Parts: sequence; structure tokens; C-alpha cells
Amino acid sequence: MAEPYYITTAIHYPNGKPHIGHAYETIAADVIARFQRARGREVRFQTGTDEHGLKMAQKARDLGVTPRELCDEMSGYFKSLFDTLDISYDNFIRTTEDRHHAASQALWQAMEANGDLYLDRYEGWYSIRDEAYYDESELTDGEGGEKLSPQGTPVEWTVEESWFFRLSHYAEPLLALYRDNPDFIRPASRRNEVVRFVEGGLRDLSVSRSSFDWGVHVPGADGHVMYVWVDALTNYLTGLGYPDETDDFTRFWPADLHLIGKDIVRFHAVYWPAFLMSAKVPLPRQVFGHGFLLNRGQKESKSLGNTTDPVDLADKFGVDPLRYFLMREIAFGQDGSYSPEAIVTRTNAELANSFGNLAQRSLSMISKNLDGKLSITPEADEDLALLAAVDEGVATLIERFEDLDFSTGLDAWMKAVFACNQYVDEMAPWALRKSDPDRMTGVLMTLFKCVRKLAIAVRPVVPGSADRLLDQMGVAADARDFGVLADNTWFAGLVDAGFQVDKPIGVFPRLELPEEATA
Repeated sequence: MAEPYYITTAIHYPNGKPHIGHAYETIAADVIARFQRARGREVRFQTGTDEHGLKMAQKARDLGVTPRELCDEMSGYFKSLFDTLDISYDNFIRTTEDRHHAASQALWQAMEANGDLYLDRYEGWYSIRDEAYYDESELTDGEGGEKLSPQGTPVEWTVEESWFFRLSHYAEPLLALYRDNPDFIRPASRRNEVVRFVEGGLRDLSVSRSSFDWGVHVPGADGHVMYVWVDALTNYLTGLGYPDETDDFTRFWPADLHLIGKDIVRFHAVYWPAFLMSAKVPLPRQVFGHGFLLNRGQKESKSLGNTTDPVDLADKFGVDPLRYFLMREIAFGQDGSYSPEAIVTRTNAELANSFGNLAQRSLSMISKNLDGKLSITPEADEDLALLAAVDEGVATLIERFEDLDFSTGLDAWMKAVFACNQYVDEMAPWALRKSDPDRMTGVLMTLFKCVRKLAIAVRPVVPGSADRLLDQMGVAADARDFGVLADNTWFAGLVDAGFQVDKPIGVFPRLELPEEATA
């Protein structure tokens, strides 16, 4: 049976329409999910929306709608975006679902049974925008003298009755977790930040609110709703049927990877494992905090007027070029920048001019010079050398993708593409057509094999385009995973079946810079 793999994104806060950061994280998660499926693993990929909390209640009030109406509308925008971006999620969870309320209450009761919850009074700084509590030592002064969180968001002094979680009891177990499992938090820079935070001492955490009622109700405590982060983090369990011992829960928990933004690492790497330890639930294997995506080097904000609708980007440049650019351009885990010029330059140079042109030239010459017919030919030393170079590039891509190092993996893939284009130039099959047609056939068959391997390798990143290319090459839909890369019987099967290559249709057209970007 295929080895299971469970990946989640952070669930997205739908108090506004999705932005490019939501697209970046979810595309990266989709690439990982598709990559693991291509490796033969049984993947469960979950995303969704985080719909409770004071911020949502206030936004709904400002718009004159109910919180539920706001959630229904906004959650639809996220689903629509993910469909546009070809996201292959298995489960889209909404925290307003009954199953999620039941799971959150079950986790609460498990923590309570362990003696880790108590009722007291909360007085302290709270950021509505972050839905986070901050110690005085973490705050800075704004230009007007107002207090700001480490994220630069306003904080308010809050006083209310609250249930508390004994987070202070978990400092040593957490430090032992980080010490014994150095890859639990990645990249290393995030791990170091979390370790310093926990070493500085942990205070008990307020985990309920009594000043509003839009949330999961605390069992047995009228007037209290759960702190939104208790509720939000539980979604990773909800999607597998917790608290029931379902087949999904038994098979996929603990999660292999929680993929999140670097600004919410504390919640996932401190609070979440502490909650799970308290509830006697196994811990996830890894939390990866990716960097921010910057617009021409600047963080997007409405005040700067530089926010980007990811649907517009996908419409202008194409879904697969956008996906490729984000995985190729940015060292995963670090901040990265994008612009229309960068997207056009990168995708034209690599997808259109290099790989797209390689595929188009190879299939066109087979169609034109061989009437589209494939044949078994002897392999010269140059052919074997190229096949070995492609195998090396693909093997490196697989190795680097396994480590979430997408840009380096795609760099190795591009080197294999460049080797193929250099081979075309050196072999000059158009000249061999007259001087040595048998050798021309051998060169074109070698290129056909290489293009197929390269298309399968890059398929997790550009699934639609890769599939359209593989369709034209007669590669069966169930023969496009990494397990078949070394299988050479597929080619003999096409030859025996009399498959013919038609005049190809390019799958990576050159992009033009939109007029507004050149103005």
C-alpha cells in the first residue's frame, strides 16, 4: 500500500479577498502534494478558511451583514482562486462546519481532562488584526505613540474573564522536542527564533474570549468562545475525522508537513505542539515557515496601493508560468520579490525559449521528417551522454524537491534542458536529413525520450502544460509519475502501437509585458 503523506496549508483568514501571499503558499503546497503523488505516495492535501474571531465579527458588522454571510461569500473567493490556480487539494475545510466545532470541543475537553485549563481574568495587550496576545516587552511605539505588535499592527489593552492554558508547563517538553527533532521547525532561522522565544520563558495563554460570541463555544462555560487560534489549529485534526479513530486519522496523522507563513510560526511551533501534548495527540512531523512575497521588493499593503489580485496575474501570464516563476525565482523559506517584468523574463527565457522550444522543435522534426513515426534505433555515445545528463538533472530535481528546495531543483532541471538544446545544435538533425537520415532518426528519437523525462519531472510545477505536451507525445495518463522514468518499455510500446506524432501545438507561448506594466 502506498506510503501516506499529509500536507496542510495554514487556513486562510477570509476578512478580505485572497492576495498573492495566499496564492504563493497554496501553489507551493500543491507542488509538494503533486510531487509526493508522483513519488507514489498516497497524499492528503488540506487547505481552507479560518472563519471565527473578533476580526471577522467586526468586519461583518461594518458591512452590515452577519458573520456567516461574510464567511460564505469570502470563502467562495478562496475556493475560486484555488480552482483557477489548478490546486489539487483533497479537502477544503471551513471552521464554521459542525464537524469542526465538534473536533475543537473534543480537543478542549482532552486538555481540560489533563488539568491544563483554568478560569481567571485576562489583562494584557491584544492585536485584533493578528488575533494574538503580546507581552509588553514585545511591543514598539508607533509614530503617534500608539503601541504596536512585532508585526506592526495596533494592540489594545484588553480586560475580560478568560480560560487559560498552562503553557508555562510545556517549556521544557517543547525545548526537548526542538532539540531531539532539529527538523521539526524549518528553515533553521525560524527554529532558532522559536527556541529563543521559549527559552525566554512561557506564560500561560488566554484561550477563551467572553466579549463576543462569534466562535466555537467552550463546552460547559456559557458566554465563552474559544480563542481563535485554538479553534484554527484544530482544523488539521478535523479534516481527518478527529476525535473519532477514523481510517483517515489512523492513516494520515501525524501530519508530515504544516506549510505556513513565517509570521505564524509561533502559533504552530509553540502553541500547537503544547496543545497536542496536553491532549495526548501525536505531534506533526514538521512545520515549515516560508518567507513573504514582495511586490518589487515591498510588502503589499492597501495604503501603498500595491496590492495584486492573483487571479489577475494568472489571467495575464497564465497559471503555469505563474506557478513556475514562484517556485523557480524564490529560494523557498526566504523572502522573494516579483514583478511583471520578472515573470515575463524568467518564463520566456526558460519555459518558452528553452524547454518549450526544445519540445516544439523535436516533435516538429519528427512529424515533418519522419511522418510522425517512431522507431527503435541504435544509441550513439552522444545519445547515451545526453540521456545520462537528463537523468542526472531529473534525479537532482527529485532530491531537492524532497527537501523543499524548489529553486535549486528547477535549476538542475534547466541544466538538463540546456544540455538537450546544445545537443540539437551540435547534432544538427536538419543537416543529417540529407547526409545521414538514419542518424537523424536516432537523434530525434533520443530527443523524444529526453523531452518525455523532462516533462514528467516538471509536471508538479506546471501540471496543465506538462500534460498537454505528454498528450501530444502519446504518453498514457497513468504513466506520468517518477516511478516510470527509468522504464524504457513505454517507447517500444508506442512504436509497436504505430503511434504517430502530429504537428505539435506549443504549450509554452512567449509572454508579452502588459501595457500597464510598461507605462
